[in-house]
Formats: sequence, C-alpha cells, structure tokens
Amino acid sequence: MGKTAYIYPGQGAQYIGMGRELYESSDSVKKLYKEASEMLGYDMCRLCFEENELLNRTEYTQPAMVLMELAATMLLSEAGTGPADLSAGLSLGEYSAIAEAGALDIMEAVRLVSIRGGLMEKAVPAGEGAMAAVLGTELSVIEEIIGKTEGAYIANYNCPGQTVITGYRDAVKAASERLIGAGARKVVELNVSGPFHSPLLEGAGRELSEVLSKVELSELTHPYIANATAGYVRETGEIRPLLTRQISSSVRWQQTVERMIEDGVDTFVEIGPGKTLSGFMKKIQRGLKEAAKTEIRVLNVEKPEDIEKAREILNA
Repeated sequence: MGKTAYIYPGQGAQYIGMGRELYESSDSVKKLYKEASEMLGYDMCRLCFEENELLNRTEYTQPAMVLMELAATMLLSEAGTGPADLSAGLSLGEYSAIAEAGALDIMEAVRLVSIRGGLMEKAVPAGEGAMAAVLGTELSVIEEIIGKTEGAYIANYNCPGQTVITGYRDAVKAASERLIGAGARKVVELNVSGPFHSPLLEGAGRELSEVLSKVELSELTHPYIANATAGYVRETGEIRPLLTRQISSSVRWQQTVERMIEDGVDTFVEIGPGKTLSGFMKKIQRGLKEAAKTEIRVLNVEKPEDIEKAREILNA
C-alpha cells in the first residue's frame, strides 16, 4: 500500500474569497478566524473575503494563506481522514506542513508567518530586488547563466520547464535577457515585493532565527520534507535552523516531490487555494525515469465538498 502526503502551496496562490466556504460551513473554522484576528489585530475575514489591496502584501498574505490551509487540514481531521504519512509545503507552505506534522499549533504557525512576512517585506528596499519565472528551458542552461550573473540566484526549482530566479533587479533583468537569448520560451517578472529566497534575505533570516529561538515546538508525529534540502526532517531540533536557512535559500520543490514519489508516495493531497502544486506534479512525474513512475493520485482540498470527497478516497 502506498503512502499519502499532504502538500501546501505558497505565496502567489492567494485570492480574494479563499476559505469563505470553509468558514461558512464550520463553527470550528469561525473560531479559528476569530482567534487569529484577535491575535494579529486585524480582521482576517475582511482580509480574506472582501475586496482589498492588503491580501497581496507579503506580511498579510502569509498569515492568511497558512490560516486557510490549516483550517482545511483541521476539517480533514474532523472528517476522520487521519494524519498523512508525511507532509511538505512550498516556501510559506512549509510552515503549514510543520503544523500538520504536529510541531506547531495553528495559532503559533499563523503568528510566525506574520512575523516572517514582515521581515521579508522590509529586508530589501522597494525596487532593488526582483523575481522572474523562467519557462521552457533546461535547468542546466539556467544554472550556467545564473552562475555567471553576479547578484542573481535560483529561488525555486518548481518543476521541469519552470524555474524562478531572484536577486537584484538589474541582475535578474540581465539574466532574463541572457536566458531568452539562450532559447528560453519566456521569462516573466513576478509581482512580488522583494528578492525572496536569495542571499539578500540573510539578514531577515537572522532576525527570524531570534524569533524561532523563543518558539516552543512539539515532537513531530511524522516526517516532513524541508525546502532547503529536499531531505526528511524527523527531529524537532532540526526545524529552527532549517526555517532560518529557508528564507534565503532555494526552494527545492521538484526534488521534494521526486523524493516522495521514489519513496512510495502515491497519493498527494494539495490543501489550500488553487491547484498550483497539482500542475507542478504532472510535469514532475513526466520527467521521472520509467522505473520511478507509479500511478499517482492528486486530490485538492479547498472547499467543503472537497473534504468529503477526500474522506471517501483516503478511507477507502
């Protein structure tokens, strides 16, 4: 019998209205949103459900995303699906994965990413940094060009054919032009407020480390996979240094999924807004060697009807 992994999307998947149906269907979710609002000092329902400009600002996006993801996870548990065999999340989603694995409670995870978002927002002066998605070119070409472009770095290994670069704006622009010249199908600048997952955020990482040192972590109930290493985390003592490192290092999502598939995961449950990770999954699986290819199920949990569907499939 194969394994089940819960996976969580990161910043960029958010949209106005995310989580509304979960909120309206559950008193326990209403309680979570009320607690989060009181803790953070602003109305999470207005932030997530009503038209506004704040939801796309990093310091607000991050707690909103994690709250919605963990509310959906709580409802899965209440429906009787039980915990996953392992978990993982892309960038911000790693915090949801750690909470699902039992090391953080929901409110502490929301509080932490609110702080993390603020640190990331102010780490580099506005306009100095940039990020861009590189589409349709070999990873080896990207790595070669980035290696020769001072101030540019690889932020995300998302899937075959999609890699995100980051760094100083001029460096990202220069690398983008070289990548187009080398045959990249497209390079798209991302609408983000800073050069995330680059050494430019090492200062933010040091500040985050101080915050993490005061956080009480529980024992993990199952392993999760860290972004920075694409390796299993089984001991609570590993969590703080890996989260500190994660903020300024590459997100190895493609390698994470490959690792899970090779280790027998055949059911992935993407929990959160949208289907970004499901899209990556198809491309990652196509890129695997035949020997590693298995029949993969990908479920999406975003609305109340998804909870019931997942319960039926996971408990079958």
